[in-house]
Amino acid sequence: MTEKTIFRDDDDLIIRLYIQPKASRDQIVGLHGNEVKIAITAPPVDGKANAHLVKYLSKQFKVAKGLIHLEKGLQGRHKQIRIETPKVIPSEIATIM
Repeated sequence: MTEKTIFRDDDDLIIRLYIQPKASRDQIVGLHGNEVKIAITAPPVDGKANAHLVKYLSKQFKVAKGLIHLEKGLQGRHKQIRIETPKVIPSEIATIM
C-alpha cells in the first residue's frame, strides 16, 4: 500500500513533498511520483531552503510560519510537512486531494 501524498490529521494537513531548490521561481509544480513537487528559489544551504519553503507555504495556506512544521526530511529533498489548520487550500493542492 502506498502512503497518501496529502492527508488530514484532524484539522491539520500533512503533505509529502519533493523539493527542487534554486528554481527560477517559487511554485507548486504538481505530483512527482507520490509526492507534491515544489520549486523554490532558495539554495539548499544552511537551512535557507527550509526557511524559504516554510515562508512560501505560510503564504499559500494563509497561516503563520509557526504553524508549519517540517516533520521529516530536514536535510533532504524528500520532506513531510504538517500545516496546522490551513485557512486556504491552494488550487494545485486541492486538485491532488
